[in-house]
Amino acid sequence: MYQFNTVGYVQSPYREKFAIPRQPGLVSSAQGRLILTDDYNRQECIAGLEDFSHIWIQFVFHATAEQGWKPKVRPPRLGGNRKVGIFATRSTFRPNPIGLSVVKLEEILYEDKHWQLVISGLDLLDKTPVLDIKPYIAYSDALTEVSSGFAQEAPQQQMPVNFSPQALKQLDRYHSQYPQLKLLIEQVLAQDPRPAYRQHKDDNKTYGMQLYQLNIRWQVMAQEAVVTAVSDC
Repeated sequence: MYQFNTVGYVQSPYREKFAIPRQPGLVSSAQGRLILTDDYNRQECIAGLEDFSHIWIQFVFHATAEQGWKPKVRPPRLGGNRKVGIFATRSTFRPNPIGLSVVKLEEILYEDKHWQLVISGLDLLDKTPVLDIKPYIAYSDALTEVSSGFAQEAPQQQMPVNFSPQALKQLDRYHSQYPQLKLLIEQVLAQDPRPAYRQHKDDNKTYGMQLYQLNIRWQVMAQEAVVTAVSDC
């Protein structure tokens, strides 16, 4: 048994697991912050990190940890129809609920008595506990001659996204507070965050997701995501 201290936590636009992209970097407009805490909230801990464009974040899957794990799971990339071993996937339901993401380091700030790393392209739930931070090293981390099983290439199909006239009016009300909200919604929905068995289908169902403190409602019609409403939670 090992015990670890968290070095900080993440502030993220994703307030629930649904609609979080399945890999980092797929939604470039998703911006958040990594807030350093306790003994790690010191400039000495991050001195020199500003020279790196990207960082690795090791974190805890805190929202799913209590649900346990299984030796085989159904990856969404395989349509949710085929089981493979847990160690051949990036499922959140793991023997030890830890994850690893690479994100872009936009800026380092000191605000509200905390050192904060402004990051983008994240795939992390709000309030995610962080165990460690490491710089991304291009010559060793960016391997090219590799085999990636069922995920050799990035998903090619992007679902078109449109907005109803009502949703566009509602977006205008939030533009000053969330200037990239429309782009964020487009990039998230383009990934088709629905369960794998519903993807590539029109189901006439209204879905909801929470970004920041907002509820986003949308439907899939003629293989196009249509945002119907944007409102406060």
